[in-house]
Amino acid sequence: MITPDVTPSPDWADALRRARAHAPFLARALERRSDLAELLARGEIDDALALALTSGAGVDDVGVALRRERLALSLVVAIADLAGAWDLAQVTGTLSAFADRALDGAIGAAIRRRVPDAPNAGFSGIALGKHGAQELNYSSDIDPILLFDPDTLPRRDRDDPAEAAQMVARRVVELLSTITAEGYVFRIDLRLRPQAEVTPLALSFAAAITHYESSALAWERAAFIRARAASGDLAQGQAFLDTIRPFVWRRSLDFGAIAEIGRLTTRIRDHYIGGQMVGPGYDLKRGRGGIREVEFFAQTHQLIHGGRNPALRLRGTRATLDALATAGIIAPDDAAMLGRSYDRLRTLEHRLQMVADQQTHSLPADPAALDNVARLDGLADGPALVAELAQISERVGSRFDALIAAWAPRGTLAVGDRPLALDLTELGFAEPEALAVRIESWNNGKFRALRSEAAREAFARIRSPLLRALAAAPDRDRALLRWEQLIEHLPSAINVFRLLEARPALFDMVMRVLAHAPRLADDLARRADLLDALIDMTAFDLPGGVDAIAARLARTEKGDDYQCLLDAVRRKVGEMRFALGVQLIEQANGALDIAAALSRVAEATIAVLTAATEAEFAAVHGTVPDARLVILGLGRLGGGALTHASDLDLVFLFSGDFAGESDGTRPLGATLYFARLSQRVSVALSAPTAAGALYDIDTRLRPSGTQGPIAVSLDSFARYQAHEAWTWEHMALCRARTVYGSPSDRAALDAIIASVLKTPRDPHVLRADVLKMRAEMARHKPAKGPLDVKLARGGLVDAEFIVHYLQLREGRAFDPDLGLAISALADLGLVPHGLRDSHDLLARLLVVVRLVAPDGAYPPPASRAIVAAACGIADWDSLIAAIAAARRLIAATWQTVFDEPLEI
Repeated sequence: MITPDVTPSPDWADALRRARAHAPFLARALERRSDLAELLARGEIDDALALALTSGAGVDDVGVALRRERLALSLVVAIADLAGAWDLAQVTGTLSAFADRALDGAIGAAIRRRVPDAPNAGFSGIALGKHGAQELNYSSDIDPILLFDPDTLPRRDRDDPAEAAQMVARRVVELLSTITAEGYVFRIDLRLRPQAEVTPLALSFAAAITHYESSALAWERAAFIRARAASGDLAQGQAFLDTIRPFVWRRSLDFGAIAEIGRLTTRIRDHYIGGQMVGPGYDLKRGRGGIREVEFFAQTHQLIHGGRNPALRLRGTRATLDALATAGIIAPDDAAMLGRSYDRLRTLEHRLQMVADQQTHSLPADPAALDNVARLDGLADGPALVAELAQISERVGSRFDALIAAWAPRGTLAVGDRPLALDLTELGFAEPEALAVRIESWNNGKFRALRSEAAREAFARIRSPLLRALAAAPDRDRALLRWEQLIEHLPSAINVFRLLEARPALFDMVMRVLAHAPRLADDLARRADLLDALIDMTAFDLPGGVDAIAARLARTEKGDDYQCLLDAVRRKVGEMRFALGVQLIEQANGALDIAAALSRVAEATIAVLTAATEAEFAAVHGTVPDARLVILGLGRLGGGALTHASDLDLVFLFSGDFAGESDGTRPLGATLYFARLSQRVSVALSAPTAAGALYDIDTRLRPSGTQGPIAVSLDSFARYQAHEAWTWEHMALCRARTVYGSPSDRAALDAIIASVLKTPRDPHVLRADVLKMRAEMARHKPAKGPLDVKLARGGLVDAEFIVHYLQLREGRAFDPDLGLAISALADLGLVPHGLRDSHDLLARLLVVVRLVAPDGAYPPPASRAIVAAACGIADWDSLIAAIAAARRLIAATWQTVFDEPLEI
């Protein structure tokens, strides 16, 4: 977080002196409200504020009451600001709160003008801009959108609802903005409403929703980042904002909206060209490096990331900058610099407005007037003010220029009039003429995603970099084919093309994914929005611990139900698995670290969806007293080393008495209760939804296998493992780990497993069982290809059998992590220390091969360097040699342990 600047003790006398000397508006206010002046001179700010807020008390005319309160509040706020008693947040927050009250009072008065004693219902004021962000200027207009509900708006019987709403809107504007002898309350600008040039002042909620869901412009989306139900019927106003939330916060990036900010900035700079350069006439709001550029900087990042990260959906500019820094999206130094600059620019803007209570943002052109503003702020003169602003403007402007340069549309990159075949020839493509015909067919109706003019224009901008990226791909033909498969499956390609245009470096990455990783390429073809996750600074960081991942997965929107959670988890897990796959291809993290991260994602998914499913199930069936669901992970999940192709081996158990009964409206016996609950959890983890699939679940390792119940009690599990389980089931327990359950249930299950594993065994029977089982597996599940190092003899399965045999024979060295278990056995002198390295090499290879060569065959020559690098080996030939050496060591260990040769 950015710490607030430390301010000195308030200097009330100097603040009053400067106000009287340099701000005619404040000088007149001090004369009119001498009672407030006396309190402020004594530094009694709380009493002065309380008195100001009651300035309209006892006045029946709402307009007069609000004008008197506004004058008094303006005076108190200004002197507290000048004295240094209030920081910017308190100044703008106080002004914004008054705007809420004023608009609310005006709405109520307008309704009751025709329907006396009517409630403030059916008519809402949605605050936008600085009012919505509670950052209102000292002398600002307000930009509400006025909405009504024809069914609940109080009106006379003969009034048409729409006409009644317009009468309320006109009266609200009149009450607040008409200048009278008492002054005015707020200037009101209603031009931000939908299609303001043709629509009435107040729109129905239904009409507004239709507009924002169907035909809103990009700038309107940005405007609603700071929208807030501020006045009138707050419940209906908030319900409206909840309804259009998907319009504002989109899961997929909208580069049209982001580019629009860049274009809007350019237009503003061009239109206010005279106020761009710091000096007399400089526009603090619209000038280069000014207030709006700080706000746009924050909002642009919110548009990019806010749909995916609810923590960024803030209204305030300073709060947003802090959140962006916390999320690692912008540098903390940038957040601090922009935040301090924003506060200073806003403070100076207030000084300009205090002089004559005018909504101005520009430094005076007249030197004497400029000196006056500077001295009101406490500076020596105008040049001192200009010098300070020059530094601020350069820092802010340079940072904003860099942002726009990164995201704004570039000039067209289309091939233009040059023959495409010529460009393909220069790029080194074989058969350029045929390839040119193939590429040109993309624009001629071959792909649905390229049938609109907008899509073809977007594609024209990226065609040249696309061809360069394809030319640089290690396997051009494979990358080209998968690129075609990608756009063939896209319903719309505009956002993908704009993303690639805005982030050219992504081209090379995408081509490497398409060329090397068929599983990731298939995922991308189904969900092009997976690319969105790669633009974050954190895209190549490993995810955190299980709890942190679970918190991210469990984060939902207000009003989301169970089905929404299932969809959201599938989207987020898909994004994380895709990002981890790209990290592997890009060599950002090691293969074993990726495998551990995939396991943490799976465990967090189990935690979130199981808890949610339990809550859904309990809503109907209640809970079984003193009984809880427990989930045991086996195999690669238990060992914390999943690949992208791994299923989840789960055993569902429950604590408590199997004879118990649930306490819901539809009670169930404990055994049936947990059986059905387990089935629901399994479906939650595996069933495809509109957001896609999640995991394949394998429950065949449960007691009695497929013939047994899907869930059994802990007591039944203990009895089965002690008296009925086969040796292979005890071997499976060597990699067992509880992945869901209360602390006490986890401890109980751990104790059961430890007791089973440490039971003394006949080593001859154990050896015979293990050898028989491995021989049967070799007959029924042979290796699929030369890189199937899991099933190949001398591979990972043989290493596992060695480890589990020794663990069960010796009754020690138990650890679900196979690598750690091998190290423990090596320390006991039971296996060579080199076995750990051999295992880890093959484990790395398995992780990367599941992405690059899922059939176990040798990958294409162009992909082999990636496989070698992921295994920590310099080149392909060295990798093949290392694999052979690792398998020989495992085979030698097998012969030593079992006194039986192993042919590889």
